Amino acid sequence: MTVAGLDFRRLAALVHKESRQMWRDPATILMAFVLPVVMVLLYAYAVSLDLNKVPVGVVQEADTPAAQSLAAAFGGSRYFQVTPARDRREVAGAIVGGRLRGFVVIPQDLDRRLAAGGREPLVQVVTDGSQPNTASFVATYARSVVELWQTQRGVAPPGGVTLEPRFWYNPEVESRAFLLPGAIAIIMTMIGTLLTAMVVAREWERGTMEAMIATPVSVMEILIGKLLPYFGLALAATAICTLLSTLAFGVPMRGSWPALLLLSSAFLVPALGQGLVISSAAKNQFVAAQLALFSGFLPAFLLSGFIFEISSMPLPIRLLTYVLPARYFVASLQTVFLSGDVWSLFIPDILAMLAIGAVFLLIARAKTRKSLDT
Repeated sequence: MTVAGLDFRRLAALVHKESRQMWRDPATILMAFVLPVVMVLLYAYAVSLDLNKVPVGVVQEADTPAAQSLAAAFGGSRYFQVTPARDRREVAGAIVGGRLRGFVVIPQDLDRRLAAGGREPLVQVVTDGSQPNTASFVATYARSVVELWQTQRGVAPPGGVTLEPRFWYNPEVESRAFLLPGAIAIIMTMIGTLLTAMVVAREWERGTMEAMIATPVSVMEILIGKLLPYFGLALAATAICTLLSTLAFGVPMRGSWPALLLLSSAFLVPALGQGLVISSAAKNQFVAAQLALFSGFLPAFLLSGFIFEISSMPLPIRLLTYVLPARYFVASLQTVFLSGDVWSLFIPDILAMLAIGAVFLLIARAKTRKSLDT
């Protein structure tokens, strides 16, 4: 049966041949099933943006009941690992040596400051500015500890307003909840782009691609025959990563599996297409792997919003992110995991990924010819 120039019998034979070759290749199986599990475990345990038990010093200059109660409040916080002191000189050297990230000074006249009704700060917070994010965290949570302590004592914080923050979609503000969905995008980039580029380049190296070109199969049949097995392999790896994230690490899955598979399928079109373009330009495994890492993995890791906020990037870099399919996939994955099926967000992202994928496939079609001429 032939439709639009495609002979489905030849295409089925190509898919069968590619699938058997794929399952016989230990490196492919390792990259498709072992590497995703290892990466999920690393992102779940080793990579964390949560700050808990930050080492800080608490300098208690006063020995009144109020000062002891405030020092105990810092010691009871799950965010701090407190080193008590009586003089700030005891902890200043620890900051220089990197053993502490800051210290809080409870002054001798704490009772007088309490009686002043908020006209003077109750404590002094000194932080290590060499790590700005941690310094900001220490200052913010030290202020929260003091305000909570005042509220528990029946004393209103300065301004008379008590703030009770509420975080939607991720109430515990755990970085794992958005890191693991984003990690799936990185894993699929590696499987789709890197694996496809290396496998096709390997065929050029071994001479099997020349033998295939000499057969009656068309260019489109070759491309589709190469893509379909790895398409299914990548979807299987996505399912494994999703099950591991939700069942083993408690990441919520508020959306549906059909939405997740549809988004993943849309992302695989540009990912696999990019791998084909790389393999057609570099018919060498080493060069293909380097190009896949520099053009696929690194942009997906750095510029997709997975770790770094796109809105905080310079304008030229922000404009560059619009041509990265991982930008749309990461945002959609985090939505389907943490929020649910929000099709008003999914549809524009799916269309953008398909458009980028169409460009890659057209380039791959133009670069792949039924000729051995270079």
